[in-house]
This record gives sequence, structure tokens and C-alpha cells, in this order.
Amino acid sequence: MKNKILRKLFLGFIQIHILHHAAKEPVFGLWMIEELQEHGYEISAGTLYPILHSLEESGLLTASEKVIEGKVRKYYEITEEGKEVLKLAKEKAMELIDELE
Repeated sequence: MKNKILRKLFLGFIQIHILHHAAKEPVFGLWMIEELQEHGYEISAGTLYPILHSLEESGLLTASEKVIEGKVRKYYEITEEGKEVLKLAKEKAMELIDELE
């Protein structure tokens, strides 16, 4: 039970992290996996790509394809709706942090 709850929480944190970086510049899967690893998240492509697709389907990210060294790479950028969601998520996270201190 504990692991299921932690997994849900961490997946939420990962989504916020993705939106945060996509607000700065377009991101792609392998880069995002490496970025998340730097923050202690061990995430596989099999976990990350469904999250990216879900954020895209929800209208929070848009995707475009570019050919890099002969391979098609999908880049994700934040949408206006994604920026609004990110702003609200940051506000709620800060409220929670303040409350917990």
C-alpha cells in the first residue's frame, strides 16, 4: 500500500518536473530521463513516454518531430494551459511546504 501511494506521489512530481523544463525549452525523452535521474528518480522509457503522451493528450504539452543525426526525435513544449497548470501546481506546492514547516 505504501509503495502504491509513493508511486502516485512521485509520478505527480515527475509531471510537474516535466512541465517545469518544457516551460524553459523543448525537451525530449532521453534528456528528460537523464534529468530526472540527476534528481534521484529512476525512471524507464516505458514509464516516461506514457507520461509525456498523457500530458500531450491533456493539452499541457505539444509535440513536434525533428530529425537529429538521421533519427526522428520528438520534442515536447508546454502549452498555455500547461503553463497555467504548472503555475497552480507550484503555488500549491509552496503552500504545502510552508504548512509543513
